[in-house]
Amino acid sequence: MEFLAAAIAVGLGAIGAGFGNGMIVSRTVESMARQPELRGALQTTMFIGVGIVEVVPLIAAVLAFLMYFAGV
Repeated sequence: MEFLAAAIAVGLGAIGAGFGNGMIVSRTVESMARQPELRGALQTTMFIGVGIVEVVPLIAAVLAFLMYFAGV
């Protein structure tokens, strides 16, 4: 049962991060197309947002390890 809980945690974390990154990048590209002069500021903000979103699967992996090894 712990293995299933760990797999679900990692899977949902990866799906959520993939969806979030896709939305961030697509909206940034759309904004750059509308206002090319703000490219640098938009890219900086995008990279910060992507970095924050990428923490989600890392936390999910840590929680998965904790769930798996705490049940053993």
